[in-house]
Amino acid sequence: MSNTKLIIAERSANIGNFMVGRLLPFRQKRMVGPFIFIDHMGPVCMSDHDNLDIAMHPHIGLSTLTFLFEGAIMHRDSLGTEVEITPGAVNWMTAGRGVVHTERTPKHLRDSKKRIHGLQIWVALPKAEEQCEPSFTHVSATQIPTWKINAVQFKLIAGKAFGKQSPVPVYSPLYFIEIKSDAPQTISIGEHLFGESALYILEGSITNDGHSYGPKQLLVAKEVSLCDFEMAANSTVYIFGGEPFPEERFIEWNFVASDKAIIEKAKNDWQNNAFPSVPNEEGRIPLPSPIKNDF
Repeated sequence: MSNTKLIIAERSANIGNFMVGRLLPFRQKRMVGPFIFIDHMGPVCMSDHDNLDIAMHPHIGLSTLTFLFEGAIMHRDSLGTEVEITPGAVNWMTAGRGVVHTERTPKHLRDSKKRIHGLQIWVALPKAEEQCEPSFTHVSATQIPTWKINAVQFKLIAGKAFGKQSPVPVYSPLYFIEIKSDAPQTISIGEHLFGESALYILEGSITNDGHSYGPKQLLVAKEVSLCDFEMAANSTVYIFGGEPFPEERFIEWNFVASDKAIIEKAKNDWQNNAFPSVPNEEGRIPLPSPIKNDF
């Protein structure tokens, strides 16, 4: 019997001037461990006059994790951070009680053709940390734990697994793992995982109990201890999950909280300009009315 509990197909979603493939949340599965939101960006080719420009917008109650495969994004936030993220690095922004940021094509790429491809992830904060002070951490690609077993390349992007720990400062027990293989391989890693777990196929394919799965599919495991599968040649998958929270999480627009009253306050604060601004930035994305989340 297959260990796949749920198969979630990537769904198209519009985030303004950019189309993405949405993976989480899903009607039948709102979260996997503390992971509450995952968008697959691209791959997309952009012309010399087409740029990524996501103006000032707020977050609460979560940490954002940006991980690029191709391209570059300039991140600026209300903490005064200004960092260009490039492939393999991690931008980890903890919103806590409230942070505002922008995401734009860097200046040196704005007048040239470019490609962008990556993952945008939100990790909900534990209840005790939902109102913490906002913070930002940039982890370079060379700081991410990477190792090889036979012909399989592993990368621990965030969290703890395999007796290793990523330098990304997470707030709850979780893992976010990249697995690449150039040749067909059997993967057996259930003993290294915990809590809830899901697998996203970026490229190539996997086989589990006689069933084959291809790109743009998210597979939610029934039981992490049974996480065995075969990878086809030239495949890349991402496994993520961790311990689920005891309380429900609510998500509305860019806000996540265990209490709807906290979200209502954040909505009012954004409408009344009570959030901080991003230095040297203009333009704010207005609160949608009504808010229609694409999930």
